[in-house]
Amino acid sequence: MYRLDLKIRLYNGADIAMGPGKAELLEAIQQHGSISAAARALGMSYRRAWLLVETMNRSFKQPLVSTLAGGKQGGGTQLTALGVQVLRRYRALCAQAMAAAQDGADELSELLADTLSG
Repeated sequence: MYRLDLKIRLYNGADIAMGPGKAELLEAIQQHGSISAAARALGMSYRRAWLLVETMNRSFKQPLVSTLAGGKQGGGTQLTALGVQVLRRYRALCAQAMAAAQDGADELSELLADTLSG
């Protein structure tokens, strides 16, 4: 049994504006409501997560992530409308690419040797 894995990265100049790791981070921010909680859930440092958010925010016409000021209720982070749209379109593009590549991968996989167990 073979496995096909495609990784799509969208560059803006030298920066990776969107890719699999950034999409996972956006989903985690959406789920947890904070960069720090999202970073913990993904096993990355807060600094790394913040740098990824900064790259995404400067790579698009408008920020994908906005932070909410603290207070009695505490602060938080959420995806902007553009952030939700970019995430949705990126996931759709990945699904389209996987579907398009599947037939060719099936044909190529017929030439693979039997899986070695070890």
